[in-house]
Amino acid sequence: MTNPLCDPYFILSKVYGGKFLKQAIAETAVEPLHKARTVKICYGVLEKDVYLEHIIGANVKKQPKSSVKIILKTAVYMLEFMQKHDYMVVDFAVELTKKLGKEGAAGFVNAFLRSYKIPELPEKTEERLSVECSAPVWLVKKLKRSYKSETADILNAPSLGVCVRFERGAEKYLDKPHTNTPFENVYIFENFVRDENFFAGDYTFQSVGSVAICSAIEGGGNLLDACAAPGGKSVLLSKKFETVVASELHAHRVELIESYKSRMGANNVTAALGDGTIFNPDYEGRFDAVLCDVPCSGTGVINENPDIKLFRKEEDVESLTKTQLKILENCSRYVKSGGSLYYSTCSVLPEENDSVVYNFLQLHPEYALNKPNCALNHRQTKLGLQFLPHISLGAGFYLTAFKKL
Repeated sequence: MTNPLCDPYFILSKVYGGKFLKQAIAETAVEPLHKARTVKICYGVLEKDVYLEHIIGANVKKQPKSSVKIILKTAVYMLEFMQKHDYMVVDFAVELTKKLGKEGAAGFVNAFLRSYKIPELPEKTEERLSVECSAPVWLVKKLKRSYKSETADILNAPSLGVCVRFERGAEKYLDKPHTNTPFENVYIFENFVRDENFFAGDYTFQSVGSVAICSAIEGGGNLLDACAAPGGKSVLLSKKFETVVASELHAHRVELIESYKSRMGANNVTAALGDGTIFNPDYEGRFDAVLCDVPCSGTGVINENPDIKLFRKEEDVESLTKTQLKILENCSRYVKSGGSLYYSTCSVLPEENDSVVYNFLQLHPEYALNKPNCALNHRQTKLGLQFLPHISLGAGFYLTAFKKL
């Protein structure tokens, strides 16, 4: 029997070493027959990382080395959340430890997994929530400040599955378990394996939050999508605009847009290399609408990207808000008189949302707030729409709009 801890170990080693989870999965050769199990374990370990750290820390006198800790986290996750047989998981964990040339740690791994106890939760509210929801303390504190009793609901909201937007042929797939969305031909499936129709452009994978943002944008002549990769919004919005310029900072991400638009047949989309923070005189006053879907903390999509909890630090938020305002200010120069400027994030932190919008309006009296409407359930903030994972089909996004006077 293949050791079920082996492939997850090699992926998680890359993630704990600094690589994004999806990148680590893509570049690691895993056994195809058990890939679904491997991916489930990797996502699960990262989702429960803080909780697993709490268990390990309470049961050891000295923290084990990184490689051994990854084995312990994986094994404890399988024991506590996958209801695997104790003896099987322990044996596989010891076997993997030896296989990695760490025979000296094999006895420790064996003893730990046979004797560990689940510790009491911390007494302090924020620290207890941090362990219960397996989220960093700094994020818990920020969410409690803004959302009070909803903090745990936001952090624990699960991903509902795979969101698929169909161009045609949706009826062929609707016998699979799925959740309807407020948007035509957009469904969230519990499981969905792509087939040849994906490459034919019959459907694409696009988050319900991304579709929601596009639904709230009014159509027109020409649109600039200022932070466009991988191209999902640009392609969907190409149905509303005569032309779309999809701009992206990095060349390899421009290639992603090219691939996406070609597969979906969006011939009125032009992929372009550009920095949203640096003024391009060729764009000045040129566009009927500009979308700034800015880089952000990603705190609204941790249910689909659990590695965000590992990598994002509190100090990142301040630097991100500076970049967000800089992009918004720069791109505001590209809007025609009477045109629209849209601002969106995949964050649930007010610092990145209403606060950035407030600062922009203070600096730019030539713009007036013009809050959009959206069919996806959301909360109205003072300056925009806040989608929250526990009420918005798993999506934690923010959107608002301005009209150039």
